[in-house]
Amino acid sequence: MKIKNSSSPGRFAYEGLDRVIHERARLSVLTSLIANPKGLTFNDLKQLCSLTDGNLSRHLRVLEKSGLIEIAKGHDKNRPFTVCRITSSGRKRYLGYLTTLEQVVRDAAKAGKDEALPHLVGRLAISPV
Repeated sequence: MKIKNSSSPGRFAYEGLDRVIHERARLSVLTSLIANPKGLTFNDLKQLCSLTDGNLSRHLRVLEKSGLIEIAKGHDKNRPFTVCRITSSGRKRYLGYLTTLEQVVRDAAKAGKDEALPHLVGRLAISPV
C-alpha cells in the first residue's frame, strides 16, 4: 500500500489529542471539573484524582498556564482554601479533545473487527462472504 506525501495530517495523526490534556492526571482533573462546573476545592480534586498535594499543584499550574482552568484562593474561617474551575475555553478544548478521542476509539474498534473476522472465519472453517 502506497502512502502519499502531502502537507495535510495523516489519517491517524489525531491532531486534536492535546498533549496538555492527554496526561492521565490532568485528564482526571479536567474530567472532575467538567462534571462539577461550579468548581472543586483543592482537597476534593486531590481525593477524586488520587494525587498528592505536590503532584496536584504541579498539574494545576500547567492547566492554569494553558488557560484551561482558573484558580481562586481565599479564606474560610481563617483557613486557606483553593477552588478550581474549568474556563469556557478549557471546556471547548476538552470537548474537542474528547471528539478526537472518540474517533481513535472508532478507528481502533473498526480495525479490531477487520482483524478478528478472518481469524474467526478461519477457526469456524467458513469462507468469508
